[in-house]
Amino acid sequence: MTNLKFIMFIFILLIAKSTLITQAQNWPNWRGPNGDGTSVETNLPVKWDSITNVIWKSPIPGIGHSSPIVWEDKLFTITAFPETHEKALLCYDCKRGGLLWQKTVLKSAFENKHGDNSFASGTPATDGKLVYVSFLDGDDVFVAAYDFAGNQIWVQRPGKFSSPHGYSCSPALFEDKVIINGNSKSDDSFVAALSRTDGKIIWKISQKNPAHSFSTPIFRKMANKMQMIFLGNKEVASYNPEDGSKYWFVNGPSEDFSASPVYNEKSGLVLISSAWPQRNLLAIKPDGIGDVTESHVVWRATEGAYYVPSPVCTDDYLFTTMTNGKVHCIEIATGKILWTEELGKQYSSSVLANGLVYMPNDQGFITVIKPGPTFEAISKNSIGERMIASPAISNGKIYLRGDKHLFCIGK
Repeated sequence: MTNLKFIMFIFILLIAKSTLITQAQNWPNWRGPNGDGTSVETNLPVKWDSITNVIWKSPIPGIGHSSPIVWEDKLFTITAFPETHEKALLCYDCKRGGLLWQKTVLKSAFENKHGDNSFASGTPATDGKLVYVSFLDGDDVFVAAYDFAGNQIWVQRPGKFSSPHGYSCSPALFEDKVIINGNSKSDDSFVAALSRTDGKIIWKISQKNPAHSFSTPIFRKMANKMQMIFLGNKEVASYNPEDGSKYWFVNGPSEDFSASPVYNEKSGLVLISSAWPQRNLLAIKPDGIGDVTESHVVWRATEGAYYVPSPVCTDDYLFTTMTNGKVHCIEIATGKILWTEELGKQYSSSVLANGLVYMPNDQGFITVIKPGPTFEAISKNSIGERMIASPAISNGKIYLRGDKHLFCIGK
Protein backbone atom coordinates (compact mmCIF):
# COMPACT_ATOMS: atom_id res chain seq x y z
CA MET A 1 0.00 0.00 0.00
CA THR A 2 1.42 3.41 -0.96
CA ASN A 3 1.78 6.15 1.64
CA LEU A 4 -1.05 8.12 0.02
CA LYS A 5 -3.40 5.13 0.06
CA PHE A 6 -2.46 4.36 3.65
CA ILE A 7 -3.16 7.95 4.70
CA MET A 8 -6.53 7.88 2.92
CA PHE A 9 -7.36 4.54 4.58
CA ILE A 10 -6.62 5.94 8.05
CA PHE A 11 -8.59 9.09 7.23
CA ILE A 12 -11.68 7.08 6.23
CA LEU A 13 -11.42 4.95 9.39
CA LEU A 14 -11.27 8.08 11.56
CA ILE A 15 -14.31 9.55 9.82
CA ALA A 16 -16.23 6.30 10.28
CA LYS A 17 -15.28 6.11 13.95
CA SER A 18 -16.21 9.76 14.47
CA THR A 19 -19.61 9.16 12.85
CA LEU A 20 -20.30 6.17 15.10
CA ILE A 21 -19.30 8.15 18.20
CA THR A 22 -21.52 11.06 17.13
CA GLN A 23 -24.51 8.79 16.61
CA ALA A 24 -24.07 6.76 19.79
CA GLN A 25 -25.91 8.21 22.77
CA ASN A 26 -26.54 7.31 26.36
CA TRP A 27 -30.17 7.08 27.46
CA PRO A 28 -29.71 8.59 30.93
CA ASN A 29 -33.24 9.25 32.19
CA TRP A 30 -36.95 9.09 31.46
CA ARG A 31 -37.50 9.72 27.73
CA GLY A 32 -33.80 9.77 26.92
CA PRO A 33 -31.08 12.41 26.50
CA ASN A 34 -33.49 15.16 25.46
CA GLY A 35 -36.31 14.19 27.80
CA ASP A 36 -38.69 13.91 24.84
CA GLY A 37 -38.26 10.35 23.54
CA THR A 38 -35.95 11.29 20.65
CA SER A 39 -32.58 9.84 19.67
CA VAL A 40 -30.03 10.77 16.99
CA GLU A 41 -29.03 7.14 16.51
CA THR A 42 -29.57 5.64 13.08
CA ASN A 43 -28.17 2.11 13.11
CA LEU A 44 -31.27 0.50 14.61
CA PRO A 45 -33.29 -2.54 13.57
CA VAL A 46 -36.86 -2.04 12.39
CA LYS A 47 -37.82 -5.73 12.45
CA TRP A 48 -37.49 -8.35 15.19
CA ASP A 49 -39.40 -10.99 17.09
CA SER A 50 -38.76 -12.95 20.30
CA ILE A 51 -35.67 -14.52 18.66
CA THR A 52 -34.62 -12.62 15.51
CA ASN A 53 -32.39 -9.58 16.17
CA VAL A 54 -32.52 -10.30 19.91
CA ILE A 55 -28.94 -9.92 21.13
CA TRP A 56 -29.86 -11.05 24.62
CA LYS A 57 -32.88 -11.74 26.82
CA SER A 58 -32.48 -11.67 30.59
CA PRO A 59 -34.92 -12.43 33.42
CA ILE A 60 -35.92 -9.46 35.55
CA PRO A 61 -36.88 -10.07 39.19
CA GLY A 62 -39.82 -8.47 40.94
CA ILE A 63 -42.59 -6.37 39.45
CA GLY A 64 -42.34 -2.85 38.05
CA HIS A 65 -43.18 -0.52 35.18
CA SER A 66 -39.95 1.46 35.44
CA SER A 67 -38.28 1.97 32.06
CA PRO A 68 -34.60 1.12 31.56
CA ILE A 69 -31.87 3.75 31.36
CA VAL A 70 -28.44 3.15 29.83
CA TRP A 71 -25.02 4.66 30.43
CA GLU A 72 -22.27 3.16 28.27
CA ASP A 73 -22.12 -0.55 29.22
CA LYS A 74 -24.60 -0.48 32.13
CA LEU A 75 -28.39 -0.58 32.26
CA PHE A 76 -30.39 0.46 35.34
CA THR A 77 -34.03 0.07 36.31
CA ILE A 78 -36.04 -0.37 39.50
CA THR A 79 -38.36 -3.10 40.71
CA ALA A 80 -40.50 -4.10 43.69
CA PHE A 81 -41.07 -7.31 45.64
CA PRO A 82 -44.60 -7.23 47.15
CA GLU A 83 -44.04 -10.39 49.19
CA THR A 84 -41.15 -8.79 51.15
CA HIS A 85 -42.17 -5.10 50.78
CA GLU A 86 -38.81 -4.32 49.16
CA LYS A 87 -38.10 -1.73 46.46
CA ALA A 88 -34.81 -2.23 44.65
CA LEU A 89 -32.38 -0.79 42.11
CA LEU A 90 -31.05 -3.21 39.47
CA CYS A 91 -27.87 -2.93 37.38
CA TYR A 92 -27.31 -5.03 34.23
CA ASP A 93 -24.42 -5.59 31.85
CA CYS A 94 -25.46 -4.12 28.49
CA LYS A 95 -23.14 -6.39 26.50
CA ARG A 96 -24.30 -9.77 27.80
CA GLY A 97 -27.45 -8.98 29.76
CA GLY A 98 -26.30 -10.36 33.09
CA LEU A 99 -27.55 -8.90 36.37
CA LEU A 100 -24.47 -7.24 37.92
CA TRP A 101 -26.06 -6.26 41.22
CA GLN A 102 -29.36 -5.73 43.02
CA LYS A 103 -29.69 -3.30 45.93
CA THR A 104 -32.66 -2.90 48.25
CA VAL A 105 -33.40 0.83 48.44
CA LEU A 106 -36.42 0.65 50.75
CA LYS A 107 -38.13 -1.96 52.88
CA SER A 108 -41.42 -0.71 54.30
CA ALA A 109 -45.17 -1.11 53.98
CA PHE A 110 -46.36 -0.45 50.42
CA GLU A 111 -48.66 2.47 49.62
CA ASN A 112 -52.13 2.27 48.08
CA LYS A 113 -52.18 2.55 44.30
CA HIS A 114 -54.24 2.30 41.14
CA GLY A 115 -54.67 -1.24 39.81
CA ASP A 116 -52.74 -0.38 36.63
CA ASN A 117 -49.82 1.21 38.50
CA SER A 118 -46.87 -0.61 40.11
CA PHE A 119 -44.78 0.04 43.21
CA ALA A 120 -41.76 0.73 40.99
CA SER A 121 -43.03 2.90 38.15
CA GLY A 122 -40.64 5.85 38.17
CA THR A 123 -37.59 5.66 35.91
CA PRO A 124 -34.13 6.30 37.43
CA ALA A 125 -31.72 8.94 36.14
CA THR A 126 -27.94 8.99 35.89
CA ASP A 127 -25.17 11.46 35.09
CA GLY A 128 -22.57 8.75 34.56
CA LYS A 129 -21.34 9.01 38.16
CA LEU A 130 -24.41 8.41 40.31
CA VAL A 131 -27.83 6.83 39.75
CA TYR A 132 -30.81 8.67 41.27
CA VAL A 133 -34.03 6.88 42.26
CA SER A 134 -37.25 7.91 43.95
CA PHE A 135 -39.85 5.85 45.80
CA LEU A 136 -42.63 6.50 48.28
CA ASP A 137 -41.96 5.55 51.92
CA GLY A 138 -45.26 5.84 53.76
CA ASP A 139 -46.21 9.43 52.92
CA ASP A 140 -42.58 10.54 52.49
CA VAL A 141 -41.03 11.13 49.09
CA PHE A 142 -37.78 9.16 49.30
CA VAL A 143 -34.86 10.01 46.98
CA ALA A 144 -31.52 8.17 46.99
CA ALA A 145 -28.28 8.24 45.01
CA TYR A 146 -26.09 5.20 44.30
CA ASP A 147 -22.72 4.88 42.63
CA PHE A 148 -22.12 2.45 39.79
CA ALA A 149 -20.89 -0.20 42.23
CA GLY A 150 -24.22 -0.16 44.08
CA ASN A 151 -23.12 1.86 47.12
CA GLN A 152 -25.66 4.27 48.58
CA ILE A 153 -24.19 7.79 48.58
CA TRP A 154 -27.02 9.86 50.02
CA VAL A 155 -30.72 9.84 50.95
CA GLN A 156 -33.18 12.74 51.06
CA ARG A 157 -36.86 13.11 51.99
CA PRO A 158 -37.84 16.43 50.37
CA GLY A 159 -41.56 16.33 51.20
CA LYS A 160 -44.86 14.50 51.56
CA PHE A 161 -47.00 12.81 48.91
CA SER A 162 -50.59 11.60 48.98
CA SER A 163 -52.49 9.93 46.14
CA PRO A 164 -54.81 6.92 45.80
CA HIS A 165 -53.15 6.31 42.41
CA GLY A 166 -49.74 5.53 43.95
CA TYR A 167 -46.38 7.04 43.11
CA SER A 168 -44.40 7.40 39.89
CA CYS A 169 -41.73 10.11 40.09
CA SER A 170 -38.88 9.95 37.57
CA PRO A 171 -36.03 12.23 38.73
CA ALA A 172 -34.97 14.80 36.12
CA LEU A 173 -31.43 16.17 35.91
CA PHE A 174 -30.38 19.75 35.19
CA GLU A 175 -26.76 20.81 35.64
CA ASP A 176 -25.92 20.10 39.32
CA LYS A 177 -29.53 19.44 40.34
CA VAL A 178 -31.98 16.54 40.67
CA ILE A 179 -35.52 17.79 40.09
CA ILE A 180 -38.27 15.96 41.99
CA ASN A 181 -41.98 16.28 41.21
CA GLY A 182 -43.87 15.95 44.50
CA ASN A 183 -47.23 17.24 43.26
CA SER A 184 -50.11 15.44 44.95
CA LYS A 185 -53.19 15.95 47.11
CA SER A 186 -50.91 16.46 50.11
CA ASP A 187 -50.78 19.83 51.87
CA ASP A 188 -47.04 19.60 51.15
CA SER A 189 -47.46 19.44 47.35
CA PHE A 190 -44.15 20.61 45.89
CA VAL A 191 -41.45 20.58 43.26
CA ALA A 192 -37.84 20.61 44.48
CA ALA A 193 -34.25 20.70 43.29
CA LEU A 194 -31.72 18.57 45.19
CA SER A 195 -27.94 18.68 44.96
CA ARG A 196 -26.57 15.81 42.90
CA THR A 197 -23.56 15.66 45.19
CA ASP A 198 -25.15 15.31 48.62
CA GLY A 199 -28.94 15.48 48.17
CA LYS A 200 -29.37 18.77 50.04
CA ILE A 201 -32.39 20.84 49.00
CA ILE A 202 -31.26 23.71 46.75
CA TRP A 203 -34.76 25.10 46.25
CA LYS A 204 -38.28 23.91 46.97
CA ILE A 205 -41.52 25.42 45.64
CA SER A 206 -44.76 24.84 47.51
CA GLN A 207 -47.62 24.20 45.10
CA LYS A 208 -50.68 26.06 46.38
CA ASN A 209 -53.20 24.10 44.30
CA PRO A 210 -52.84 20.44 45.34
CA ALA A 211 -53.51 18.05 42.47
CA HIS A 212 -51.99 14.94 40.93
CA SER A 213 -49.05 15.26 38.58
CA PHE A 214 -46.92 12.34 37.43
CA SER A 215 -45.33 14.38 34.65
CA THR A 216 -41.55 14.80 34.29
CA PRO A 217 -40.36 18.31 33.31
CA ILE A 218 -38.25 19.16 30.26
CA PHE A 219 -35.50 21.77 30.00
CA ARG A 220 -35.04 23.94 26.90
CA LYS A 221 -33.50 27.27 25.96
CA MET A 222 -36.49 29.22 24.65
CA ALA A 223 -37.01 32.97 24.24
CA ASN A 224 -33.30 33.45 25.02
CA LYS A 225 -33.45 31.82 28.45
CA MET A 226 -33.30 28.32 29.91
CA GLN A 227 -36.77 27.19 30.90
CA MET A 228 -38.09 24.22 32.85
CA ILE A 229 -41.58 23.34 31.59
CA PHE A 230 -43.45 21.79 34.49
CA LEU A 231 -47.01 20.44 34.58
CA GLY A 232 -48.60 20.54 38.01
CA ASN A 233 -50.30 22.84 40.52
CA LYS A 234 -53.32 22.89 38.13
CA GLU A 235 -51.28 24.83 35.57
CA VAL A 236 -48.64 24.66 32.86
CA ALA A 237 -45.68 26.68 34.05
CA SER A 238 -42.21 27.76 33.02
CA TYR A 239 -39.60 28.02 35.75
CA ASN A 240 -36.00 29.13 35.94
CA PRO A 241 -34.39 25.79 36.90
CA GLU A 242 -31.50 27.62 38.58
CA ASP A 243 -33.55 29.09 41.41
CA GLY A 244 -37.15 27.93 40.93
CA SER A 245 -38.54 31.36 40.03
CA LYS A 246 -41.54 31.34 37.68
CA TYR A 247 -41.46 32.96 34.23
CA TRP A 248 -45.01 32.33 32.96
CA PHE A 249 -48.02 30.07 33.43
CA VAL A 250 -51.23 28.89 31.76
CA ASN A 251 -54.13 28.09 34.07
CA GLY A 252 -55.43 24.51 33.90
CA PRO A 253 -56.36 23.36 31.35
CA SER A 254 -57.86 20.91 33.91
CA GLU A 255 -56.53 19.46 37.18
CA ASP A 256 -54.16 16.52 36.78
CA PHE A 257 -51.23 15.65 34.50
CA SER A 258 -49.55 12.35 33.65
CA ALA A 259 -47.64 12.72 30.37
CA SER A 260 -44.49 14.79 29.89
CA PRO A 261 -44.43 17.93 27.71
CA VAL A 262 -42.50 18.23 24.43
CA TYR A 263 -41.06 21.23 22.60
CA ASN A 264 -41.26 21.58 18.82
CA GLU A 265 -38.31 23.66 17.67
CA LYS A 266 -39.60 24.30 14.14
CA SER A 267 -42.82 25.95 15.31
CA GLY A 268 -41.41 27.18 18.61
CA LEU A 269 -44.34 25.66 20.47
CA VAL A 270 -44.58 23.78 23.77
CA LEU A 271 -47.08 20.92 23.47
CA ILE A 272 -48.86 19.56 26.55
CA SER A 273 -51.91 17.53 27.50
CA SER A 274 -53.84 17.46 30.74
CA ALA A 275 -55.10 14.16 32.12
CA TRP A 276 -58.15 14.53 34.40
CA PRO A 277 -61.04 15.28 34.62
CA GLN A 278 -60.81 16.63 31.06
CA ARG A 279 -58.05 15.94 28.57
CA ASN A 280 -56.98 19.06 26.73
CA LEU A 281 -54.14 19.39 24.23
CA LEU A 282 -52.47 22.82 24.12
CA ALA A 283 -49.83 24.45 21.93
CA ILE A 284 -48.17 27.32 23.81
CA LYS A 285 -45.72 30.05 22.78
CA PRO A 286 -43.00 30.05 25.50
CA ASP A 287 -42.03 33.74 25.32
CA GLY A 288 -44.52 35.24 27.77
CA ILE A 289 -44.33 36.69 31.27
CA GLY A 290 -46.82 36.02 34.08
CA ASP A 291 -50.32 34.78 33.29
CA VAL A 292 -50.37 33.96 29.56
CA THR A 293 -53.57 31.88 29.59
CA GLU A 294 -55.37 34.19 27.16
CA SER A 295 -52.41 35.48 25.15
CA HIS A 296 -50.01 32.62 24.36
CA VAL A 297 -52.12 29.51 23.68
CA VAL A 298 -51.87 29.16 19.89
CA TRP A 299 -54.38 26.32 19.61
CA ARG A 300 -56.14 23.83 21.84
CA ALA A 301 -58.04 20.61 21.19
CA THR A 302 -59.72 17.74 22.98
CA GLU A 303 -59.50 15.18 20.16
CA GLY A 304 -55.95 13.86 20.06
CA ALA A 305 -55.31 14.83 23.68
CA TYR A 306 -53.51 12.13 25.61
CA TYR A 307 -53.56 10.75 29.14
CA VAL A 308 -50.66 8.56 30.35
CA PRO A 309 -48.32 7.90 27.38
CA SER A 310 -46.05 10.82 26.46
CA PRO A 311 -45.88 11.90 22.79
CA VAL A 312 -43.07 12.37 20.28
CA CYS A 313 -42.83 14.94 17.53
CA THR A 314 -40.94 15.50 14.29
CA ASP A 315 -40.56 18.91 12.65
CA ASP A 316 -44.16 18.86 11.40
CA TYR A 317 -46.06 16.11 13.21
CA LEU A 318 -47.07 15.28 16.78
CA PHE A 319 -47.82 11.62 17.55
CA THR A 320 -50.12 11.10 20.51
CA THR A 321 -51.89 8.05 21.89
CA MET A 322 -54.51 7.31 24.48
CA THR A 323 -54.32 4.36 26.84
CA ASN A 324 -57.07 2.81 24.70
CA GLY A 325 -54.58 2.51 21.83
CA LYS A 326 -55.93 5.16 19.47
CA VAL A 327 -52.89 6.84 17.88
CA HIS A 328 -53.20 10.32 16.38
CA CYS A 329 -50.92 12.13 13.93
CA ILE A 330 -51.42 15.87 14.39
CA GLU A 331 -50.15 18.75 12.28
CA ILE A 332 -48.23 20.83 14.83
CA ALA A 333 -48.68 24.21 13.15
CA THR A 334 -52.48 23.98 13.15
CA GLY A 335 -53.57 21.19 15.52
CA LYS A 336 -55.32 19.43 12.65
CA ILE A 337 -55.59 15.63 13.00
CA LEU A 338 -54.19 14.03 9.85
CA TRP A 339 -54.89 10.39 10.70
CA THR A 340 -55.82 8.03 13.50
CA GLU A 341 -55.03 4.35 13.89
CA GLU A 342 -55.92 1.67 16.45
CA LEU A 343 -52.66 0.03 17.59
CA GLY A 344 -53.64 -1.61 20.88
CA LYS A 345 -54.03 -0.54 24.50
CA GLN A 346 -50.97 1.39 25.59
CA TYR A 347 -49.43 2.79 28.76
CA SER A 348 -45.83 3.00 27.55
CA SER A 349 -44.49 5.97 25.55
CA SER A 350 -43.20 6.02 21.98
CA VAL A 351 -39.68 6.93 20.86
CA LEU A 352 -38.34 8.52 17.69
CA ALA A 353 -35.06 7.45 16.05
CA ASN A 354 -33.67 7.37 12.52
CA GLY A 355 -36.71 9.37 11.40
CA LEU A 356 -39.11 6.62 12.50
CA VAL A 357 -41.62 6.39 15.35
CA TYR A 358 -41.43 3.23 17.48
CA MET A 359 -44.94 2.96 18.96
CA PRO A 360 -45.34 0.25 21.66
CA ASN A 361 -48.44 -1.28 23.18
CA ASP A 362 -49.16 -3.21 26.37
CA GLN A 363 -49.07 -6.60 24.65
CA GLY A 364 -45.41 -6.19 23.74
CA PHE A 365 -45.92 -5.16 20.12
CA ILE A 366 -44.01 -2.21 18.69
CA THR A 367 -45.26 -0.73 15.43
CA VAL A 368 -42.60 1.16 13.47
CA ILE A 369 -44.21 4.11 11.69
CA LYS A 370 -42.87 6.37 8.96
CA PRO A 371 -44.00 9.91 9.82
CA GLY A 372 -46.23 11.53 7.24
CA PRO A 373 -49.73 12.85 6.51
CA THR A 374 -50.99 9.30 5.94
CA PHE A 375 -50.44 6.23 8.12
CA GLU A 376 -47.54 4.07 6.92
CA ALA A 377 -46.38 1.14 9.08
CA ILE A 378 -42.91 -0.21 8.31
CA SER A 379 -43.24 -3.24 10.60
CA LYS A 380 -44.95 -4.66 13.66
CA ASN A 381 -42.73 -6.51 16.12
CA SER A 382 -43.39 -8.54 19.26
CA ILE A 383 -41.26 -9.54 22.25
CA GLY A 384 -43.73 -12.26 23.23
CA GLU A 385 -44.82 -10.83 26.59
CA ARG A 386 -46.62 -7.83 28.06
CA MET A 387 -44.73 -4.55 28.26
CA ILE A 388 -45.74 -1.42 30.19
CA ALA A 389 -42.28 0.20 30.33
CA SER A 390 -41.06 2.48 27.54
CA PRO A 391 -38.14 1.70 25.18
CA ALA A 392 -34.59 2.98 25.66
CA ILE A 393 -32.16 3.51 22.77
CA SER A 394 -28.38 3.49 23.10
CA ASN A 395 -25.35 2.53 21.01
CA GLY A 396 -27.35 1.01 18.17
CA LYS A 397 -29.55 -1.07 20.48
CA ILE A 398 -33.16 -0.91 21.61
CA TYR A 399 -33.68 -1.97 25.23
CA LEU A 400 -37.14 -3.18 26.23
CA ARG A 401 -38.53 -4.22 29.58
CA GLY A 402 -41.30 -6.79 29.50
CA ASP A 403 -43.20 -8.19 32.45
CA LYS A 404 -40.62 -10.93 32.96
CA HIS A 405 -37.54 -10.13 30.88
CA LEU A 406 -35.23 -7.41 29.64
CA PHE A 407 -34.53 -7.50 25.89
CA CYS A 408 -31.64 -6.06 23.92
CA ILE A 409 -32.66 -5.63 20.28
CA GLY A 410 -29.99 -4.97 17.66
CA LYS A 411 -28.80 -5.87 14.21
